[in-house]
Amino acid sequence: MEENQTVVTEFILLGFRLGPRIHILLFGFFSLFYAFTLLGNGVILGLISLDPRLHTPMYFFLSHLATVDMAYACNTVPQMLVNLLNPAKPISFAGCMTQTYLFLTFALTECLLLLMMSYDRYVAICHPLRYSVIMSWSVCITLMVTSWACGSFLALVHVVLILRLPFCGPHEINHFCEILSVLKLACADTWLNQVVIIAAAVIILVGPLSLVLVSYTRILVAILRIQSGDGRRKAFSTCSSHLCVVGLFFGSAIVTYMAPKSRHPEEQQKILFLFYSFFNPMLNPLIYSLRNAEVKGALRRALCKDRTIGRVFGCM
Repeated sequence: MEENQTVVTEFILLGFRLGPRIHILLFGFFSLFYAFTLLGNGVILGLISLDPRLHTPMYFFLSHLATVDMAYACNTVPQMLVNLLNPAKPISFAGCMTQTYLFLTFALTECLLLLMMSYDRYVAICHPLRYSVIMSWSVCITLMVTSWACGSFLALVHVVLILRLPFCGPHEINHFCEILSVLKLACADTWLNQVVIIAAAVIILVGPLSLVLVSYTRILVAILRIQSGDGRRKAFSTCSSHLCVVGLFFGSAIVTYMAPKSRHPEEQQKILFLFYSFFNPMLNPLIYSLRNAEVKGALRRALCKDRTIGRVFGCM
């Protein structure tokens, strides 16, 4: 066992245990979804950068959410696509630990980002007269830096705890390098890792989700008091987009991480991992573009700047 513990240099990513034809079909679908994820989030980033009307705290946070979603996809999807074409291709130990660290960093940062976005909406709707004072640019930047720093630090803690473990036996990882999959390969007691995972899940998942629900409860009360029908619809549209993203992300993450010793079948866990690391980043720009009038307006203005495209969309 000591020999096995000292020569671990790579892992085998199992991927989906399906036939070659299904692998090629999945490769096509996932490549399309990957391209759509990068394109959708790239469009969101471009619109926020180019349109002065979107230079507000709300879209400042949304731009970082789009950045996290793109980073999510770039961290996991390319390796998954390679595995679909070459299932036996291994990943190095260092590469696996790097992928695990980045995956955790982006996941933890997104949890905190969604909390910051809900706080921004709470202040905008419940304290509109003080919004520009409370959500000043210095405050927004501080909140953003705090989110990234906390996500990176907590991810580093998890990875350091993994590195202290010996690995032996079959070096096969279920789908891609993710903390629960990596811990299954350790040939030592992982109770400390499990305790830290539970503690982090409570602090980063349950805590922010509870604060988000409290914020939106107060937001709902404030919206119902708005006399203007247009104002009420605009507030509902903006907040419903954020609530959809919150529900998709926190729901799938809590199901996965609140029970580290889950008895879910491996194929079911793969679907859960795919959902919040692949489909969520793809759906987020779609949700925000369809449910947000300001984003749709910015997209229309950007398209109408080109005369040819403008004629297609009736801008001329």
